[in-house]
Amino acid sequence: MGGMAASSDMNPRPWRGVTYGLDADEDESVSRTGRDRTGMRIAVPNKGRLHEPTLSLLERAGLHIEETADRQLYADTVDPDVTVLFARAADIPEYVRDGAADLGITGLDQAHESGGVAEDPETADADELVDLLDLGYGSCRLVLAAPMDGPIGTVEDLDGGTIATEFPTVTEAYVARAGVDADVVTVTGATELTPHVDMADAIVDITSTGTTLQVNRLAVIDDVLDSSVRLFARGDVLDEPKVDQVRTAFESVLAADGRRYLMMNAPKARLDEVKDVIPGLGGPTVMNVEADENGNGMVAVHAVVDERDVFEVIAELKNVGASGILVTEIERLVG
Repeated sequence: MGGMAASSDMNPRPWRGVTYGLDADEDESVSRTGRDRTGMRIAVPNKGRLHEPTLSLLERAGLHIEETADRQLYADTVDPDVTVLFARAADIPEYVRDGAADLGITGLDQAHESGGVAEDPETADADELVDLLDLGYGSCRLVLAAPMDGPIGTVEDLDGGTIATEFPTVTEAYVARAGVDADVVTVTGATELTPHVDMADAIVDITSTGTTLQVNRLAVIDDVLDSSVRLFARGDVLDEPKVDQVRTAFESVLAADGRRYLMMNAPKARLDEVKDVIPGLGGPTVMNVEADENGNGMVAVHAVVDERDVFEVIAELKNVGASGILVTEIERLVG
């Protein structure tokens, strides 16, 4: 598999180095076939609201990015076999399909707009995009919206009408599923204004809170697509060990979110009561320790609990004799 192969060569990546001042689609060094190189590339958003959360995820997963300069296209990580490619979020799906990158982190909406995602990873073609993991941030909805108090109340009302959107591929698929004959007009910004200047009868646009739609007196008619940031892979690298390693690292970060690690001492005689308070992730870990000053048997108890439960759990633990309670954050939790 040319997309990614482990190598013991001290300089395994001919594309290693820096390129400044260019967008990814302007740089001839970005291979569009990419399968003649070794090492693995992960394409990540180079700017916008997804950029910082994605870099934070890589850092927490142990893929620290080496110091980079502004406008750098590539960056090395602490793993000599993994390089990061910075690209526009909208371009990332195509980069993965074409082999310029092996993995990509971007929104599901961008993946569907650029050509879709394989329905079944088991039967995905070599150049198909496979959705490996929901990364849990960048959540939004693509919705069909029309002017409040206007004549459009359902998607069927748009038969013979016009829809403006920055997502023509997704929108055309949506109206086709609905059996509606509507013209889809592509715009590149200020989509929410088009119904008010007689450019369109309705829009399909991204919303997170709905505030922008309300400000522009638009009402949601229907949900088109629920989206969040995902980890995507190309079909021909699914069996590569490094892909599984990266996915496992990201999963461990997601599993640790919202959890805390509790450590305490407790009387052995009251261990069952302690267990009732903190069932833990698969049950608490219990270890014998030296008896207390009165000769009573003691155990050390470790458990993972939900962050929201910590306040009440500590009070309950003290009531059943636990002491020396320590609460720590969890960086990664590998199942």
